[in-house]
Amino acid sequence: MANQTLRDERGAALIITLLATMLLLALGMGLVMVTNTETAISANFKNASEALYAADAGLDRAVQDLLLVPDWNRILDQAAPYRSSFIDGTGCTGTVSMSGGGTLNLSSLNNALNAETAAANLWGANNPVWRPYACGHLTGLVPTQTVDSSLYVGVWVADDPSEQDGNPYADSNGVVTLHAEAFGPMGSHKVVEVTVARTSSTEIERGQIAQRGQEELNQRARKAAVQTPGRSLTETRMNIRTGDTVVQ
Repeated sequence: MANQTLRDERGAALIITLLATMLLLALGMGLVMVTNTETAISANFKNASEALYAADAGLDRAVQDLLLVPDWNRILDQAAPYRSSFIDGTGCTGTVSMSGGGTLNLSSLNNALNAETAAANLWGANNPVWRPYACGHLTGLVPTQTVDSSLYVGVWVADDPSEQDGNPYADSNGVVTLHAEAFGPMGSHKVVEVTVARTSSTEIERGQIAQRGQEELNQRARKAAVQTPGRSLTETRMNIRTGDTVVQ
């Protein structure tokens, strides 16, 4: 009887050993998952930050090219609009290949942007009609091509909606709105929208950052119109819509 009891105890020790091994294995897998998650979070944060700066850089390049256009009606022209010198071989239409893999349909982006603006119908006959103005891989943003990035940037331009002329294809107050989107690896996507106005000098007054760094297109920020060109802004307002909730 004593020998039988010893054999039973040896079997229990084996079960305890297996359970301990499984517990250690689970702990090890948990640590691996935590490490991978932290790595992914860091990578996403890096890509999101890079995309935000890329969109802002695309806007700055577009603004510099706007300075060279004496009549902004030419960039809003329906037949043959002026465009930025920062533009790739696609002409900002059709499908472009991303440096990090995948493709981007610029025509669909343009159509979606105009469809969303028309659906919101915030300004009636003065609703902006977005036109492609600049686009390309971020590596081509500067002539020296020293930018090391896989991001792609597109910039659209439209007449300022506060201009009550009922014609989104004509500019009479020296104010236009620029909309930039940057796309990168792992689905990183940032949007920056600004209103710019001519001043009495050769510079452009840039103000009213309407939306900055929103992750998705359904997270929108609506801006108040820029005031008299050449004068300082006295009011800034931004509404952010996320789903069905509006925060003002």
